[in-house]
Amino acid sequence: MSFESMPRQDLLIAIDTLAQDKQIERDIVIESLEAAIAKIAKHKYGEEFNIVATIDRKNGSIHVKRLFTVIESPESVGEDYDSNTMLTVDAAKKYAKNPSVGDVVEDPLPEPEFGRMAFQTAKQIMTARVRDAERGRQYEEFKDNIGDIVSGVVKHIEFGNVFVDINGKAEGYIKSSELIPGEKLAAGDRVRALIMDVTRSNTGPQILLTRTHPLFMEKLFVQEVPEIYEGLIKIKSVARAPGSHAKIAVETSDPSIDAVGMTVGIKGTRIQPVINECHGEKIDVILYSEDPAVFIVNAIQPAKVAKIIVDEDTRTAAVVVNEDQQSLAIGRRGQNVRLASQLTGWNIDVMNEAQEQERRATEFKEKTELFIKGLDVDEMIAHLLITEGFRTIEEVAFVDSSELESIEGFNQELATELQKRAKAYLARVEQDYIDNGHKMGMTDDLLHFDFIKRPVILKLGENGVKSLEDLADLSSDELIEIVGEDTMSKHLAGRVIMKARELAYNIAVENE
Repeated sequence: MSFESMPRQDLLIAIDTLAQDKQIERDIVIESLEAAIAKIAKHKYGEEFNIVATIDRKNGSIHVKRLFTVIESPESVGEDYDSNTMLTVDAAKKYAKNPSVGDVVEDPLPEPEFGRMAFQTAKQIMTARVRDAERGRQYEEFKDNIGDIVSGVVKHIEFGNVFVDINGKAEGYIKSSELIPGEKLAAGDRVRALIMDVTRSNTGPQILLTRTHPLFMEKLFVQEVPEIYEGLIKIKSVARAPGSHAKIAVETSDPSIDAVGMTVGIKGTRIQPVINECHGEKIDVILYSEDPAVFIVNAIQPAKVAKIIVDEDTRTAAVVVNEDQQSLAIGRRGQNVRLASQLTGWNIDVMNEAQEQERRATEFKEKTELFIKGLDVDEMIAHLLITEGFRTIEEVAFVDSSELESIEGFNQELATELQKRAKAYLARVEQDYIDNGHKMGMTDDLLHFDFIKRPVILKLGENGVKSLEDLADLSSDELIEIVGEDTMSKHLAGRVIMKARELAYNIAVENE
């Protein structure tokens, strides 16, 4: 027996309207309505039956049917036999001409009437499914927009957290810690923020917003400066003390473009909207340079630098300024030098001329003691080596002997002997280092990790980092917590961990 269903173009029009309003696929709405109709049919004919409903995508007609799986006999399926959903081959011939075991046969049913209760059930199912689809669509949409700026209206504030209606599409929230210090938002205020993260939840996508992240400021400049948007000017890095002070480094490959001037704009017309959006945050626009010394000098602005000494091995820099510039270079509570360090990725130490002289005197004394002890020489020879630019025993051991011979008062015999003593000293130090590491249970791959210095590696071992895999599994913050902020910047910590992962897990890591 078959039951004719009338075409229902009005139903298809309603489906299309709902799909368009909710911005979800038409098939999702249809499938939701089919599930609702099947639920109503089960309520009428029996929950124990396998009943499905289908809607013709072309004319809107509704078809309801009961499904049976064809089996050989009840005994062939044992305890799994269910007379409500299974038919033998002979019984299935009522619904199909040549049924075979495993086939699914259909028993057409009359379309159920939509009474008040049935209508409410259908509406509930439809609403739930469409809402789920809408949440899924919102999640996918905003997941792809992580790192973008969105605009919305403050709906309400709870315990300092600001909940934002994002253009009527979804709700985001800004934790109190992600608000710029000092700013006060109220319900109804329009606010811009950066999408930090998007996660799924039963109530829809959870969209975490921020106004303090450096990327928020970077994206504001992209919106305000056409040359940055077009790629003519590139933002190399951003450092922020939200609500107080920020530094942004820019560069361009076009010599006709003033990267700093265009970023700031005539009389500050381009930078001012960013300052206003960031609650009056002072912003220094810095010219980036591949030369770390030049970049650091630019970053320490507005202070004027008299001299700079950089150590590329440890990515540390000693910035020497006149005494009247020292407080300006350091900034209030160390803010200026801290932002310069974040911007450049270098550890920066600011000092005046007197402090620099004291530092050099201390270094001279330490090097003198090192050479006297390591090379077993007198103070005069140690001073001569330091004066000629030798800083470490490694340099003495592996430099071309002619450089040692050229020192006034030295000869080939002395140069050879110094290198022999230097290599013997380094071998002893190396053996002591390996022995100490093994006593702590450290593996050779970490002990021979040449990307950081030996004392730092031993400090890792003292704090439970015993292998290269242990180091690779750390975060930048965890590494800095172990070795100390004075030893390693966050930028350097990230590079160290990436190198450890490359070696420990044999994975390629892109150069920064």
